[in-house]
Amino acid sequence: MILTFRHKGLENYYRTGAMAGIQPMHAKKLRELLTALSVASGPQDLMRPSWRLHGLSGDRAGFHAVTVQANWRLVFRFVGEDVELLDYLDYH
Repeated sequence: MILTFRHKGLENYYRTGAMAGIQPMHAKKLRELLTALSVASGPQDLMRPSWRLHGLSGDRAGFHAVTVQANWRLVFRFVGEDVELLDYLDYH
């Protein structure tokens, strides 16, 4: 289950479907990723090759990222079987 969001536009999209605050061209992929994250019990449930799941290091150690498109990623961490601090960003 997704517990918390860092990105308010992504949270609004998840809860209402409103696209203000996200890139409209990412809407379909974001819906797919958010649906998977909401039922995932750990990173192993997100191992689709096209999502390019990877762990982060440095100041983001303990977080994982999946690809939305190009440089855009969803960044999050698991606490038990729940996702928290879900963010949507271009971090490259």
